[in-house]
Amino acid sequence: MAVYTEVTDDELAPLIADYGLGELLSYKGIAEGVENTNFLVHASKGTYILTLYERRVDPADLPFFLGLLQHLSERGISCPLPVRNRAGEMLTKVAGRTAAIMNFLEGVWPRRPRAVHCAAVGRALAELHLAGRAFPLKRRNALDLAGWHALFERFSSRADEIAPGLGNLIAYELAHLDRVWPKGLPGGVVHADLFPDNVFFIGDKLSGLIDFYFACNDAWAYDLAICLNAWCFEPDFSFNATKGRTLLAAYQSLRPLTAAEVTAFTTLARGAALRFLVTRAHDWLHTDAGALVKPHDPNAYVRRLRFHQEVESPSEYGLERPQ
Repeated sequence: MAVYTEVTDDELAPLIADYGLGELLSYKGIAEGVENTNFLVHASKGTYILTLYERRVDPADLPFFLGLLQHLSERGISCPLPVRNRAGEMLTKVAGRTAAIMNFLEGVWPRRPRAVHCAAVGRALAELHLAGRAFPLKRRNALDLAGWHALFERFSSRADEIAPGLGNLIAYELAHLDRVWPKGLPGGVVHADLFPDNVFFIGDKLSGLIDFYFACNDAWAYDLAICLNAWCFEPDFSFNATKGRTLLAAYQSLRPLTAAEVTAFTTLARGAALRFLVTRAHDWLHTDAGALVKPHDPNAYVRRLRFHQEVESPSEYGLERPQ
């Protein structure tokens, strides 16, 4: 989340009225993330999030994203629920951008995740995967292996501005994954970006999942590998095996992995690390100078990738092959 487009009182007040939310009391930009413009809006009938869609979000994908949120909410997943305006529509226009208003979820995201957080996230991810099975719409993962190649082409000549040898590291890993990337694994709807800042807690209780704008159809175990990368490494980039075992066990308490998923997990973890290395490197070199956002350091995922390259068995993550 970030602020790329400014909105005035004169634009926002009639919008709030059109959504039946009462009188506009106050609003402020949320300067986190890199994808969309977001505002926290206080109205006389409650607190809401206004999102203006920018950058990578294709307006044609919005029915998938918003429909998925409604589908998951109806099945007990705590996630933002789109608000409809007086015409019954979830989408509108603000400051020349396609926009939507969501209900506000209480809670804070954990700055230093502990094992208890990892357990809650593992269960929540499995619940999301199971709840999404009946969702009728489909969306291809635009940031799959082919997407990583395309994105790398945009900055390959400048990659070493970030770190010496980074271009060769990414090229090597892309070639490796081209040879070994698994196919035919169980899958369906995935969140694809379930980082700590997209998960809210009240105390140690998970209160909500947010930011579904990378959601798509892909292998469920790949989504789990993204979570492992996001939640189970320490600030010094060392892998926390206790957190890893806890997250994986909690997930499997609801949806056990197949033998094929366990076998592929080391490759999936490498791919998940490369995915965020490539996108962060691209954004590091291309984020608009005037945006109220600080791009994420891609070097954090260089360290993760190098760790995964040395892993020889899924048991090092806490996974054992089914008997």
